[in-house]
Amino acid sequence: MKHLNIRLIPYMLCGALFYSFTAAAQAPATVQPEAPKNWHTLDLKTDGYYGISLHKAYLALKGKKSKTVVVATIDSGIDTLQKDLRSVLWTNPKEIPGNGKDDDNNGYVDDIHGWDFLGGPGGKCDFTETTEEVREYNRLRSEYAPLTEATAPDKKAFAYWQTVKTTYDSTIAKSATEIKQYSEFMNVLVVTSGYVKRALKLQANDTFTLPTLSKLQTTNDTIAQSRDMWKMVMQEEGPSATSAQIIKELSEYLAKLNNDINPDLEARKRIVGDDPNVWDGKPYGNNLLKFEDASHGTGVAGLIGAIRSNKYGVDGVADNVRIMAIKAVPNGDEYDKDIANAIRYAVDNGAKIINMSFGKKLSPHKKWVDDAFKYAAQHDVLLVQAAGNDNQDMDVKPQFPNDQFEDGSATDADNLISVGASGARLGENLAGSFSNYGQRNVDVFAPGVKVTSVDKDAEFNTADGTSFASPITAGVAALLLEYYPTLSARQLKQVIMQSARPLKGRMVLKPGSKTDKVDFTTLSKTGGIVNAYDAVLIAGKIKGERKN
Repeated sequence: MKHLNIRLIPYMLCGALFYSFTAAAQAPATVQPEAPKNWHTLDLKTDGYYGISLHKAYLALKGKKSKTVVVATIDSGIDTLQKDLRSVLWTNPKEIPGNGKDDDNNGYVDDIHGWDFLGGPGGKCDFTETTEEVREYNRLRSEYAPLTEATAPDKKAFAYWQTVKTTYDSTIAKSATEIKQYSEFMNVLVVTSGYVKRALKLQANDTFTLPTLSKLQTTNDTIAQSRDMWKMVMQEEGPSATSAQIIKELSEYLAKLNNDINPDLEARKRIVGDDPNVWDGKPYGNNLLKFEDASHGTGVAGLIGAIRSNKYGVDGVADNVRIMAIKAVPNGDEYDKDIANAIRYAVDNGAKIINMSFGKKLSPHKKWVDDAFKYAAQHDVLLVQAAGNDNQDMDVKPQFPNDQFEDGSATDADNLISVGASGARLGENLAGSFSNYGQRNVDVFAPGVKVTSVDKDAEFNTADGTSFASPITAGVAALLLEYYPTLSARQLKQVIMQSARPLKGRMVLKPGSKTDKVDFTTLSKTGGIVNAYDAVLIAGKIKGERKN
C-alpha cells in the first residue's frame, strides 16, 4: 500500500516541460528543505519535526528491563538477508531448517521465519495480481450480467453484483486513463535521463541522484530542462531517490495498472494451486519470503524493529522484537482467504502484534477475515492497520478489511487500530494529502509522509503511505509491550490513542484537496498523532490485564 510519489508528478509538470525542449529552461519549484531521514522518530518541541518523540520515550524507559515481543508483518515478504533485520527475524523454535518436514505439525513445512501464502510448488509465487473488483467481475458476470433486479432470484447477491460492476467500471476507467498518462511520462523520463547521463558523462546503465543533478551546469536548453524536470521529480520523491529507482517504481505501477486491463485470472490456480473462494482448511503456499516484490514488506519490518544504534540503515521503533514475516500481499489486491489464514498463522505461532499495511475496495469473503479478527481478539493479539491512500472519508466509503463485522457483533473492535498518515511539520500539510481519514473509522494518525526505511538488497527507500504510518504505530505498541508485558491488546490500543493528544483548532488541508481546510480533529477518532513518550508515561500508570 505504498503511495508512489511520482504518481503526482504528471499533474505538477506542464506539457511544455515534457516536450518543448527548445524552449527556455524551466526553473524547478521552490520546496522546503528535506526533513531528516529519521524525522518520524523526532520530537516537535526539541527538534521541530512532528515525529513520535522516540528518544524521550527511551529516556523515560532507561533502567527498565524488556521482554521480547513477536510482531508479525502481513505484507509482500521480506529480505531475510537485510543486515538491519537478520538478527531480529522470528525463528520458529520447533522447526528444523531445510529438512523438508513439518517438524512442529502446524501444517507448514520449514516455516523458519514465517510463511508465503502466495507461494506454490517449485519455489514459485503469485506476486502479480489484479484488483479484487476485476477478479469478482470476471467470476460473477456470466451468472449475473444477463439478469436485472426484477429477474434476479437472489436480491442480495444481485445487489452485490451491482456493487462489483460499479467498482469494476470505475477501476477500469481510471486504470486506462492513468496508463495513457504514465506511459507518456515514462517515455519522458527515459528520454530526459539519457540527456542528463550524457551531460554527466555517465554510462547508459548508471544512475544519478539529486545532489548529482545540482552539480550539472549547462547552457544547453534541452539539458537544462531535462535536469530541472528531474530535480522536481526527485524533490517530490525524497532524498534517497535515484533515477533508476524512480523509473523502476513507475514501471511497477504501470504493470499494476495493466493487470487491471489485462488480468491473468489463471495465475492463482496455476501457481498456488488452491481455490481462493473455498475455505477448506488445506495447507498451501511455501516458505520462501523474498521475491522481487519484497521491498514493501522489508521497509515495513525495518520501521518496526530494525537493529538500533548499529550505524547502519535505520533505527526501528522497538528495541526487542522478533519480526515474523508472512507474505500474503501481491502487487495487486490480497485474497481474503490468505489474510484470514495469515492472521491465524501469526496468532498460533506467538505473535502479539500484527501489522497489516494493505487494503482493498471489496471483500467477497469478509466473514473469513472477520472470524480471524475475532480469533486474534480471543488470543489477546493487537491488529494495527493502514487506513489507506485514496484520500477518502472512511466513514462514507469503507475499505477492507475492517472491524465492522458482517454479523453485527462489532463496529469498533478493541484490538484493532486504524492509522492515517501525517507529515513532518506542524502546518497546513500536517495530514498526508493521500491519506484516508474518518472521525469514526480511523483511530489515529502517525508519520507517513516521506518516511525512510531499509529496502531489499541492502538499499534504502523514502516513500509516502499509511503503509508506513501503520508499522510505526505497531512499533510503538511493541515497545510498550516489551516494557509493560502485562498490558492487554485492548490496553495497548487505549494507551496509544490516549497518547495522540487532539490538535483542536489546527486547520489543515483536507486530504485530496489543495484549498479546503478542516480541523485536524475531524480526521480521526483521537484527532491526534501517536506519541511514544506520552504512551510510555501513560502505560507506566496502568495495571495490566493480560492473562498470559
